Amino acid sequence: MFPQRLDAPEAYAIAQALMHGYNQHYRMFSAEAARAKQRFETLDWPGQQRAQRERIEFYDRQVRACIQRLEEEFAASLQSMAVWQQVKLHYIGLMVDHLQPELAETFFNSVTTKILHRTHFQNDFIFVRAAVSTEYLENTAPGAVPIYRAYYPGNLAQLEGTLQSLFEQLQLQCRFEDLQRDVHLLAERIRERLAGLTLRANFQLQVLSSLFYRNKGAYLVGKIITGYTELPLAIPILHGEKEQLILHAALFGEDDLHALFSFARAYFMVDMEVPSAYVSFLRSLMPRKPKAEIYNALGLAKQGKTLFYRDFLHHLRHSSDQLRIAPGIKGLVMLVFDLPSFPYVFKLIKDRIASSKDVSRPQVKAKYQLVKKHDRGGRMADTMEYSLVAFPKERFSDELLAELHAQAPEQIEISDRDGDGQMEVIISHLYIERRLVPLNLFLMECLAEADTKPERRAAMERAILEYGNAIKDLVATNIFPGDMLWKNFGVTRGGKVVFYDYDEIEYLTDCNFREVPQPRTEEEEMSGDIWYSVGPRDVFPETFGPFLLGHPAVRDIFMRHHADLLEAEFWRGHQSRIRDGHFLDVFPYERSRFLHAGDAGLDTQRFEIPANSLA
Repeated sequence: MFPQRLDAPEAYAIAQALMHGYNQHYRMFSAEAARAKQRFETLDWPGQQRAQRERIEFYDRQVRACIQRLEEEFAASLQSMAVWQQVKLHYIGLMVDHLQPELAETFFNSVTTKILHRTHFQNDFIFVRAAVSTEYLENTAPGAVPIYRAYYPGNLAQLEGTLQSLFEQLQLQCRFEDLQRDVHLLAERIRERLAGLTLRANFQLQVLSSLFYRNKGAYLVGKIITGYTELPLAIPILHGEKEQLILHAALFGEDDLHALFSFARAYFMVDMEVPSAYVSFLRSLMPRKPKAEIYNALGLAKQGKTLFYRDFLHHLRHSSDQLRIAPGIKGLVMLVFDLPSFPYVFKLIKDRIASSKDVSRPQVKAKYQLVKKHDRGGRMADTMEYSLVAFPKERFSDELLAELHAQAPEQIEISDRDGDGQMEVIISHLYIERRLVPLNLFLMECLAEADTKPERRAAMERAILEYGNAIKDLVATNIFPGDMLWKNFGVTRGGKVVFYDYDEIEYLTDCNFREVPQPRTEEEEMSGDIWYSVGPRDVFPETFGPFLLGHPAVRDIFMRHHADLLEAEFWRGHQSRIRDGHFLDVFPYERSRFLHAGDAGLDTQRFEIPANSLA
């Protein structure tokens, strides 16, 4: 309902306080992103990881601070709905010339839903849709940094000079080991990719003005344009063995960029004044990637959640299939359901967790928060956490409703809370993740045809190789997955194996990896029970085999590639490395993308592997 008059003087003051709260948040967010450059230049890797973790808390902290101010100064929760409608209109006015209006809208929603105890998008007091356009939004003030810069080599012979100028203009406060050498190698790769194309008058390189920082790397992101061809491009910049900068690899095409911006990796730090412009540019490189996931990758997870939920509501309006219990083996801790036509799954913690699982609801939530803040290394799926989510009751299958009543009755409410005549199932708390093919189902499909179809045998081998690599990548980031059963891993569209069951994960350095003691007596040897003492964090890697390697073909492949995972010494060795402060690199690209022969003195034990046989 649109207010006829703006006659509440406190409404404008509340709107100003809300905008001040948002602006303060984004100043903190931007300052941390700007400091990422200095941490990269000084090789402050622990500081970089710490900043990535702590930044996640900024938003909720500022929302709480803003709510406190509004209550203290304006008794916000006691204001009438008429006043709040006027607050929203004043706030829209404050966003007209704002450089982050979409983020400011989400901040408004976060604050007002908590003050007014509104839980759904279908009301008059929050932004259901964007009120201010971000199209072609840019800071046009004199001296403002452009969103991207364009470079015009003229022809391929002049490419080295253009690239040299481009990297020098980054103004990184540390020396390149040999920029001329690296630029030559990069130019050769670009020429290879452009071979066969006729260069047109518009031949150019467009690169985003800010570098993308994550862990030990800084990434230049852009595209090459000639004629109607646009080739996505990303160049990782790392510190080499001499602690000087090197151009480490050349990434080309949408698939390479998808791997770099994967939902299974930690968020980037990017100093950007107009996030929507960065998202628009990145979307031109990765048109299949939802905007929500791009905002997530940039560390703007609340905006990602907002866009995701809008996408979901839009999908519900234009689909008719039913929510169902997700395929696969049911979990002991989580109840999982999905909508077949929508590429995500919904997970909620059961009210009564199976007694065989020594974990509580608060502990499970803490594990998911650990994953959110940790370097996921490309091997742990990101999650979006929601509270009080309403679904149309008519879209639930009978089986799913029965399962919810049986497993999580305390977390669901079925009512017409909005009074619009539509019954809804309101779930108090859930997680949402990208849907993957459960690895156990993938392997079963491969095994069923492995004897008659060589490509399925190859796909099975690749998946098992990827499974072991996934565990080793987690180990590299100080994560022990706990429950390593195949069903807790999934296969992505691109063929990567990713872990997604977090209720038993631990920091690797908190575990005690042991060999199974030798029996001292015949009675101990013949005993069907564990006769030796086992501490709460004791892990016996040699016992993994019976649970994982029952099928001879699976065992053969696993033992050829990953037998070391069954040895306690493997795990203890990585514990020692981590305790000594040695961070392994887990690169988001294949070895074939490297510019240098060999590893340039870097820790390159783990790489992305081609997945084209994981059909």
